[in-house]
Amino acid sequence: MEGISISQLGFIFKGAGWTLVLSAMGFAGGALVGLPLALARTRGGAVLRAATGAYVQLVQGIPLPVIMFLCYFGISIAGFDVPSLVAAGIAMTAYSSAYLGEIWKGCIQAVSRTQWEAAECLALRPVQRLAYVILPQAARVAIAPTVGFLVQIVKNSSYAVVIGFFDLTYSSRVVNNSTFKPFLVFSLAALIYFAICYPLSSLSYRLEKRMARR
Repeated sequence: MEGISISQLGFIFKGAGWTLVLSAMGFAGGALVGLPLALARTRGGAVLRAATGAYVQLVQGIPLPVIMFLCYFGISIAGFDVPSLVAAGIAMTAYSSAYLGEIWKGCIQAVSRTQWEAAECLALRPVQRLAYVILPQAARVAIAPTVGFLVQIVKNSSYAVVIGFFDLTYSSRVVNNSTFKPFLVFSLAALIYFAICYPLSSLSYRLEKRMARR
């Protein structure tokens, strides 16, 4: 590519690889925390619902770059020297868990009340009702919005540049500083982000249409 050497191009794609790593960490961590949040907000007691609701409102009310700063410098103040990948992963986990928890809460609540009553009539214990009756039905509803939110995770991972994490945005900025071709460099970065996100967006759209037909 004119204006960018092969090594610089490889440097940008290396950053794209770390973008995928951080996105995967954020989604996996968000799923591990988000599912208990969703269950607590739908089936927990009043105190538990209030506590988890406060967590969701707090995380959703703070911009993600600020959460990145808090995780990176807050952990350092506590006496622990963590890599930017770990701090960014914790921040992305907190961010995605709050939103995935809300998405999955709505999907659980979308299961018909008659299904809950049928599970009770079968004399299933509460855990069995969730595992064998409610969650499988909620999972079908949750697939499309979950895949759609994964696009947001990939795009918002670019905020990790504020704490010096090496990702697609960071590597593009470094190459731009050495080539002084911002339009070319960041157009390439935009195309790479699009190449990552478009298949996910398309998959989410197809899943939504399939669920609507069913």
